[in-house]
Amino acid sequence: MKPSSLPTRIRNLPRELALFIIASFAVGMAASLVDSSLNNFLNDTFSLNGFQRSFLEFPREFPGVITLFLSAALWFLGSRRLGGAAMLLAGVGIFLIGFSSSNYLLMVVFLFIYSMGNHLFMPVATTVGMELASAGQTGRRLGQLNAIRNAATIVGSFIVFLGFKFLNFTYQTSFTIAAVVFLVAAVLMFMMQPKRSAAPRTFLKLRREYSLYYLLSVLAGSRKQIFITFAPWVIVTIFNKPTQTLATLYTIGGIIGILFQPFLGKAIDRFGERLVLTTEALTLIFVCLGYGFSRSILPENIAFLVVCVCYLLDQMLFSVSMARSTYMKKIALDPTDIQPALSAAVSIDHVFSISVALLGGVIWNQFGFQYVFLLGVLIAFINFFVARHIRLPEPAPLVPLPVIRETRD
Repeated sequence: MKPSSLPTRIRNLPRELALFIIASFAVGMAASLVDSSLNNFLNDTFSLNGFQRSFLEFPREFPGVITLFLSAALWFLGSRRLGGAAMLLAGVGIFLIGFSSSNYLLMVVFLFIYSMGNHLFMPVATTVGMELASAGQTGRRLGQLNAIRNAATIVGSFIVFLGFKFLNFTYQTSFTIAAVVFLVAAVLMFMMQPKRSAAPRTFLKLRREYSLYYLLSVLAGSRKQIFITFAPWVIVTIFNKPTQTLATLYTIGGIIGILFQPFLGKAIDRFGERLVLTTEALTLIFVCLGYGFSRSILPENIAFLVVCVCYLLDQMLFSVSMARSTYMKKIALDPTDIQPALSAAVSIDHVFSISVALLGGVIWNQFGFQYVFLLGVLIAFINFFVARHIRLPEPAPLVPLPVIRETRD
């Protein structure tokens, strides 16, 4: 590709794709502002122990359980309007969290509102991304959009790093900026042309044909808490690191993701979902062992570097969720099944995510944080064997057209 062609390609982007790219950047930036500072906010403000922190995952993750039902109830909005409404909820929720630091119960309510917006947006983002992809390039398009969100992660986490280190940021400052950026994303989603469809008849029905996809979602939800809850909590409480540390890791992870996400999308299109998902599972085994046991066998400074490497790998592995989405698209018996199935997967994912969070909190308090990550190793092993059962439908054979011989009158 000639260097001069990139500005031309940007100028020639379809309007809907351009709006969604900017909205995706805004969502990634706002989420990074929150994720880089939320764990330290909880630790500094409420001094939670391991179980209390994991128990907080119930109000944070429960919106994911009911996403399926809310998406069904709001089907008339269409995916793009629903995405805009979701970002409004997220913006309002995180703004209120910033000003509820003196009241734990209020913070839990606002966390629920923030999380509801984020979880409603998850299947919407994937659905819209696949709508805007060319035929045969779904993985590539999702990879590009994820790379854009990674670039946004760099911006958001770098703002947190600079703000807390040099600009006397408070948590209220960080969360207010995030709220404004979420609202920008909402406006952009509302500016997109609505794409409405008939009410899906199977929104609340699990189909036997998609059972392997649902099982992969169960394992994704079970594994998710390793990255979202317990890995940052190790960094914040076991290694006693400040807000800037997680912000720095988010920044580095975002830089890596810009290169990794498009590569991952192309790998899905070229090598298939089974290879990508089994590779993820094997890598996660070593990541969990690093989280749990590096401090037991290595000097503290070296162990912390190992945990940072594990965190960055984990951040990369999180993106493999796009392989589950493209797998669902390939096995869908009807295109109208895709959005309902993705929403169902979010709900299934979160039922098990909450369960593992609560179980992990008990294990952390009773036996030590190392055993939480042994649970992660077990989940990764199961994920490996399940992913090996992925089979894609054979493309329909081409039927040769009959040869019509011309005759002269």
